[in-house]
Parts: sequence; C-alpha cells; structure tokens
Amino acid sequence: MKRGLCIIALALWVVTLVTAGWFFVTGWTTRGTDGRTEILLAPAERDQILAEMRQLLKAVDGVVRGLGDPQPDRTTMEQAARAAGMAMAADTSPAIMAKLPLPFKQMGMSIHKDMDALADAVVQQETPQQILQRLSSMTVRCTTCHDLYRFGAGR
Repeated sequence: MKRGLCIIALALWVVTLVTAGWFFVTGWTTRGTDGRTEILLAPAERDQILAEMRQLLKAVDGVVRGLGDPQPDRTTMEQAARAAGMAMAADTSPAIMAKLPLPFKQMGMSIHKDMDALADAVVQQETPQQILQRLSSMTVRCTTCHDLYRFGAGR
C-alpha cells in the first residue's frame, strides 16, 4: 500500500513537472486569425508588455536621434539605450513571463542584453556606423517577433 502511494505521488510529481515545462516553452498561446501565434494575456499584462515595447522603440529613437546630430550627445544616447537594458526586463512579473512562449522570451531578453551592450558601445566611442549596425541587428529581431506574435485576450 505504501509503495503504491509513493508511485502515485511520484507519477503526479512527474506529470506536474512535464506540464510546467510544457507551459514554460509554449506559454499561453493559440493560433491567431492572421497566422501569427497569439499570446493570451490579461488586459493589464498586455498593457505592461506593450509599454515595454514602446520603451524599447523610444530607446532606439533616442540613439538614432543622437546619431543624426552633428555633435552627438553620447551621454543622452547611452541613457536612452541603458533605459531599455536588462534592468528594465527585471520588472516583468513572473506571472507574465510564464505566459510568454520561450522563443518570445529569448528574443526579448536578447534585445535587453543588446541594449546594455549598445550603451557600452556608445561610451566606448564606437563609430556611428558601428552603432547603426548594432541597432540593425536588434531591429531585425523586433520585426521578426512582430511577424510571429500578437497579443490576445487571455485570463
């Protein structure tokens, strides 16, 4: 009897781990009407992710504007990039992260890391061309993500 309960408990533990792993990888998603993967989020969660995306766009804009100036203000450019770095990602709630599919999380985290690296590159006096190349490698991931995902109403 005791052995049977241990086997059942172990089986339930394994099922729980597999289910949690499945949701960590796939997130809370469904197939969108436009062919993209729809990530199901509550309205407040959706608003938080979209606000983060707007901040990323503002960071790119701040760096591009700086590059367009005859005398670029590298401090302002660094601050713009740093504002969208890993410190920004640390504010995302675990509940939201659990709902995001793994490839989405990976792309997002790589962008935040690259924003910090971009800020470092600005401080290290990389040329405008080098900085633009860095931005280009990031924005291609942004457009890829927007091509693959959309947000829908979840729980």
